[in-house]
Amino acid sequence: MINILFLHAGAEMYGADKVMLDLIRNLDKERFSAHVVLPCDGVLVDALKKENISVEVLPYPIMRRKYFTPKGILQYGLGLMKYSRALTRLAKERHIDLVHTNTAATLEGCFVSRRLRLPQLWSIHEIIVSPKLMFSLTSRWISKYASVTVTDSGAVKRHLMGSGRFKDEDIHVIYNGVDAARFKPENDCAYLYDEWDIPRSARVIGMMGRVNSWKGQGDFLKAANIVMAKCPDVYTVFVGAAFEGEEWREKELAEAIAQSPYRDRIINQGYRTDSEGIYRLYDVFVLPSTNPDPLPTVVLEAMATGKPVVGYRHGGVCEMVEDGVNGLLANVREPEDLADKIMRLLDDAALRERMGRASRRRLLDRFSIESYIDNYSREYTRLTGQR
Repeated sequence: MINILFLHAGAEMYGADKVMLDLIRNLDKERFSAHVVLPCDGVLVDALKKENISVEVLPYPIMRRKYFTPKGILQYGLGLMKYSRALTRLAKERHIDLVHTNTAATLEGCFVSRRLRLPQLWSIHEIIVSPKLMFSLTSRWISKYASVTVTDSGAVKRHLMGSGRFKDEDIHVIYNGVDAARFKPENDCAYLYDEWDIPRSARVIGMMGRVNSWKGQGDFLKAANIVMAKCPDVYTVFVGAAFEGEEWREKELAEAIAQSPYRDRIINQGYRTDSEGIYRLYDVFVLPSTNPDPLPTVVLEAMATGKPVVGYRHGGVCEMVEDGVNGLLANVREPEDLADKIMRLLDDAALRERMGRASRRRLLDRFSIESYIDNYSREYTRLTGQR
């Protein structure tokens, strides 16, 4: 039995949270024992407990922008030392064999692995463009303290390699996988038409994702306004919430929607737990991240549900969407081109159907949950020297 300590940056249910949960719940319980410690309470804690997975909350600090002040740096450093000691004690008690650190913003695993001389697998799900100081710091720590660095896309690997601190063999790419039995074209979405007062004859475009500075809600709204001006039967759906402490971003989005002349056909839902039905509702899934997105899980979930995808031509999306096969890629930060790509799909039902089927096939071929679990299991076994 290999005992693994999982450290993560939050307790919500977005991309990195979901893929970690899927990994842990699908590991062979006769070979691996997962012990999860999270920095806060939240829906991820509840989900882990529901799966009878060992989880506890210890408020260790996560590297965020709020700490980039003199006072914040001191506060972060003190918290890092305090809770690293607590995590080290916990790791000793649980007879941990391996530390799996999930996301670049979680540094505590470095201290635990070093003090106990344990291997550390560090999963990176971010492409940190700004601030450059954060990219510099995290790249340095990852290259120094990770026994192996795992990225969820080639785009993330290339970004890390750009720091000059890694050799090619230091970084392994393991694509995330999603549960194709959970996200499937047969899912029910009928209830959403009634709940959101959408006519059954409507065509629906939508996105799902964190409301932040770069996920592209603003660009999507601009594109949707262009589309809705031409198509009176099109409805637009936004799903997603902001980080705690950044709720002002949700208010800013709501105010922008309120100014749209087509606001009566825009649904803005915040965080939802019924994503399976929501993907099924969409005719076209859109994710116009304005910064390169590593490997957005929402795109994989939409693909599994059999939906064509429209996104910007950069980041990990280019590894998920084959332009012209299972979706269309637009020029980055050009909402007009984004609208044009959406319109091409809306105007051709046969094309949408064909690309939707291609999405599902591509998901099963390249991003299956089975391959994802197998690849991580091999890394755990290799790092601990067990067979």
